[in-house]
Amino acid sequence: MIAPATFSVALHNETATAQLMADLALLVSPGDVITLTGDLGAGKTAAARSLIRYLAGDDDLEVPSPTFTLVQSYELPAFPVMHTDLYRVEDESELEEIGLSPLPDATLILIEWPERAPSAMPADRIDIALTHRPALGSNARAADITGYGKSAAAVARLKALREFLDASSYIDATRKRMAGDASTRSYARLIRDDRTVILMNSPQRPDGAAIYNGKAYSAAVHLAENIKPFVAIDEGLRAQGISAPAIHHSDLDHGFLISEDFGSEGMIEGDPPRPITERYEAATDVLATLHGKTLPEMLPLDGQTYAIPAFDTDALLIEIGLMPEWYLPDRNAPLSEEKRAEFFAMWRELLRKPLAAPKTWIIRDFHSPNLIWLADRAGIARVGVIDFQDAVLGPHSYDVVSLLQDARIDVPEALELTLLSRYIKARRTEDASFDPAGFAELYAIMSAQRNTRLLGTFARLNRRDGKPHYLRHQPRIWTYLQRSLAHPALQHLRDWYLANVPPPRS
Repeated sequence: MIAPATFSVALHNETATAQLMADLALLVSPGDVITLTGDLGAGKTAAARSLIRYLAGDDDLEVPSPTFTLVQSYELPAFPVMHTDLYRVEDESELEEIGLSPLPDATLILIEWPERAPSAMPADRIDIALTHRPALGSNARAADITGYGKSAAAVARLKALREFLDASSYIDATRKRMAGDASTRSYARLIRDDRTVILMNSPQRPDGAAIYNGKAYSAAVHLAENIKPFVAIDEGLRAQGISAPAIHHSDLDHGFLISEDFGSEGMIEGDPPRPITERYEAATDVLATLHGKTLPEMLPLDGQTYAIPAFDTDALLIEIGLMPEWYLPDRNAPLSEEKRAEFFAMWRELLRKPLAAPKTWIIRDFHSPNLIWLADRAGIARVGVIDFQDAVLGPHSYDVVSLLQDARIDVPEALELTLLSRYIKARRTEDASFDPAGFAELYAIMSAQRNTRLLGTFARLNRRDGKPHYLRHQPRIWTYLQRSLAHPALQHLRDWYLANVPPPRS
């Protein structure tokens, strides 16, 4: 049995309540339940309203008390939220009528007056007990926060986050929600004295069962499972003249960072979004510059060292395996054991060349969502890089593919070829022995590898993680895949895909 976790917070005013609920919002997920207890007027609705407005990114969002409607539902950018008030519930059987029995899946549930239906409350929940504290001020309250069952970990983490913010002198900062990514990380902007910084919450993340050679997926393919690789690679990139954010405060044990805010000016424009050529040229130059250097494989980290993992055969094959594991079943085209063996045998042979090629740092997701345009800087420093914790050692072509075949937006083939030529020219200028034809072959192979993996990744994000919006990228990934399969070195793979891999749904 998991022991409850609890701590108390003094809330001197509504601003302090909003800050606490914003911190909690950073740590909760769809499926979590938050109960709010306290006397009439204790501030239960105000606390729920603060959390909902934070998740909505709208301080003026109308959030009425659900006392009379019993339930208010919100479709928010992060996930759906249901806000309910059980004060007028006289019998627990009424919960079924208002959609609370059973509790809906993939929704954050906020429940006021949970004591009206105690046996219906889940064992895993966060309870916030609010009481007046007139000695501290007319609007002051105390919040006693308790995590029960699996939610005890979230409350312990909330306590650690509050202590980190206090030690960093940001406990009183204004919080602004930022959109997350496909990982377990979450972010907020902290605003204090007209200065803005980024708060990163990066919890330890084992990614599922140990089914890949005795390891979880994240460990098998060398994805960062804590915040330490981010810090090491960040400092390594900055040492090479790359614009990675300066880290101001860190808690490596709990996985919290406060870092420089690069702003939000991106690499794309328009609707539908398209690359801004000048900015993609600068990003291409970043890679050419980085790849022209001899880079260390070990980096300093908090008085110790961090060894950048190698993107080895097993990791690459496990990534590729996401396509038969997740994408092909979705397309009603599962592989027989014989076809699976053919698939992996082809890939094992194809990967020999890139694995034998000289290695560099692969940032891994070097594409538009993770690049910020810094117009006040010069040269390659104009490209801010913010996502690199999964960096590995591998072929130079990988990140070039990541940029020029951007998974989130359409990169026209003519622009892709122009930028690829720009990269090759820059590399040849610095190294006369650089082989353009050999690089083009490695580019095609790693393109096929990356896009094969992405078809499976986006199918998994939909089916396993409840994130269907990633499916809209699959047709684009398919287009990029067809480009790479056109290379003569991939003819056998092209024929096999034609026979066994159907295109995604439109």
